[in-house]
Parts: sequence; C-alpha cells; structure tokens
Amino acid sequence: MSECGCSSHTGGVPLKPLEEALALLLSHARPVAEVEEVALPEALGRVLASAITSRITMPPWDNSAMDGYAIDTADIEGCGTRLPISQRIPAGTSGEPLAPGTAARIFTGAPVPANADAVVIQEVCEQRGDEVIINQVPKPGANIRRAGEDTREGAEVLAAGTRIGPQHMGLLASVGVDRIPMRRRLKVAVFSSGDELVMPGQPLGPGQIYNSNEFTLEGLLRSIGCEPVKMGIVQDTMEATCRALKEASEKADLIVTSGGVSVGEEDHIKPAVEKLGSLDLWKIAIRPGKPLAFGHIGDTPFIGTPGNPVSLFVTFCLFGRPFILKAQGVSGDLRPTLVTAPIGCDWPRPDKRREFARARLELDEKGEAEVSLYRSRSSGVLSSLAWANGLAILPENQPLERGDLVQFLPFSALLS
Repeated sequence: MSECGCSSHTGGVPLKPLEEALALLLSHARPVAEVEEVALPEALGRVLASAITSRITMPPWDNSAMDGYAIDTADIEGCGTRLPISQRIPAGTSGEPLAPGTAARIFTGAPVPANADAVVIQEVCEQRGDEVIINQVPKPGANIRRAGEDTREGAEVLAAGTRIGPQHMGLLASVGVDRIPMRRRLKVAVFSSGDELVMPGQPLGPGQIYNSNEFTLEGLLRSIGCEPVKMGIVQDTMEATCRALKEASEKADLIVTSGGVSVGEEDHIKPAVEKLGSLDLWKIAIRPGKPLAFGHIGDTPFIGTPGNPVSLFVTFCLFGRPFILKAQGVSGDLRPTLVTAPIGCDWPRPDKRREFARARLELDEKGEAEVSLYRSRSSGVLSSLAWANGLAILPENQPLERGDLVQFLPFSALLS
C-alpha cells in the first residue's frame, strides 16, 4: 500500500491535500441559529450573535492619567513656578473650575477641572504647605485622557461573531453592558469505539486499555466552548455503531468519534456512516492523522478522528477546531497564529506527507528561540503531547538541517 502524498492512492482513495480537506469541511459548517441572552460573567468563550454598541461615552469626561496637579499651562512661567493649591480632587468626585493662578491636587481617574489644560505628575513637583512647586514645564494636554477617546455612545464596540475573551468582558462592563445576545453553545456528541476500552477507575482485563480518547476529546471541546454530549464506549459491531450514530445525530449538532475509521475488519464507523448517511471525505495527506473521516448522518455533520491518541489530537486541532469555530458563528480568519523559528536538529528523512511533529519552542543557551522535536514519531505515545507545547510543521519531501526555519503551531493558539 503506497502513501505518496497528495497524488497517491490508498485502497483506491486519493489522499486529500490538507488545504482542500479543510476547505471542504468549512464549506459544510453552518452556525447554530438559536440565540440566548447571557449574563456578562457567563459570557467567556461564547460567540456574540449580534453587534454590541456602547451605552455611554468612555471616558465620559476628560480625566487625569496620573496622580499630580491640574494646572493652566499659561500660569507656568518656567521651572520652579510656585502655585497655591486651591482644591483636592480624588477619583469619584468632581472638582470646581480651576481658579486662575492656582493648582488642583488631582488623582488618577478624577475629572480634570474646567480651566485646567494639563496635569503635572507628582514626581516632578514639591508640595510645601498649601503651595506646589512645578519643576518641569508641561505642554498643554499632558497627562489628560480625553472624553470619548475609548468609545462614543452608540458606537459599535464588538462585532457579531466575536468570541468573548477576558478583554472583551472588561470592555463590555466599561460601557455598562450586563447581558449579551450569544449563540447557543454547540452540542457535540462524543463516543469511542473499541471492545478493548475500559473507563479509568475500572480494573483492566487481558488486552484492555483505558479510554483516554474520550477525555482528550472532552477537554478539546470544552476548551473551545462546546457542550459535550458523552455517548460512552460503543461495541465493535456494525449494529451497535449504527445505533450510536443515529442516537447521536438526534441529540447533537455535531458528532465526533475516535477510532473505527480505518480499513480493519473491526473498524465499523466508516461503513456505518456510509450506510446511514454520506461520507464526504476520507484520508488526508498528513502525518499523523491520515484516516480522518467527514460526512453526515441526516443533517448532522460527523467528524471521525483516528483512534491513535496523537492522531486524534492533531486532526482535531487542524480540522475539528476550525469547523467548530465556524459552526459556533465565529467570524474572521479561523486559522491559528503561526510562529517561525529555527529547528534544533537535522531532519534528513522527511515523510511523503506533511508532518505535524510534537515539538517544544524554547530558548537555547543564547536566549534565542529554537524548535525541539520529540524523540519518537509514534502516534500512540500520548505522553509526547504532555511534553510538547506545540506542533512543528515539517514540509513533505524536504530534508531539514539544524538552523533551518520551520513553522510552529503553539498549543496556546490551538486550545482556546
């Protein structure tokens, strides 16, 4: 059986290039239509259903950017100018108009009084009794945050399709928004196939292993804001697989499985999908993760990841994540941010498929970034993912020497 990259065939099925496969998946992603009003503290990771406009102008008035003294620059003749202190303006209060020839003691965030056109920071001033000595000549506008420099009342502050992060929560709170229209969380049915699988906490019998894939998938789904619908372990029979897929299609917006999509006699998921619905994609020209399947059970999309744990992780990050983000209604570019750095070893035997190697981006002894590869290419070594902090993209059919630049996908960009 040959595996010669994009133009090769395996079992009569051509390997689909990554870009074509991803484009096919995304063309089938349909955002959930239901909208829920969500309290601000519950908005993290959710997707805005409609644009949010500001209820207020922010800041609502000119305010001091520093602790210091509000003055009229026309009163400052030079370094050493002495001015009487006419008032004190803490944050949360509003002072009187500044009397000519005086200074106002002011604190960060407090409204700048009328007639003042600058704030002199306290570090360049000396207070002596009821007077202040100005030891630096300020320019008009110094240390003043202008009204509306953040946003104006009625202006759009967040667009529809924004996935809410902590910074967005702070922005919404700053303009007085406490409840937000969000798309419903995507419900994703998850199950694993394999008679050898046992749930953690149970004793292992002969030939059995613990079902780690279910927990990997659940963590991946929760990291991007999904609601997992756990279907458990499905027996390695055609009947049980068809029953599980049909039930999952009725309970969820998307089905994601692990295992059963290769060509073995006990791999029932692929033929079950073909029997119940349609299989639109099978086998990608990447390593690890070649036997990725995509199709539909009725109107419910299906993503079948390989059973090897590293292959599952890689294919979910490359294909499942962008599909889900689009199905959640996230707008804009769904691709994670890439980092470019030199590889820290020779890579003399490249694969015929593009490889996504477990890797670490670290600083070398000179303090410069360098990509280190995991010692094994086996897709069954789950501990390698815990060791890695990202995936190095190794081009197909291209040997590399130490110091050559490679692209690196940080887990921080893939798991959020």
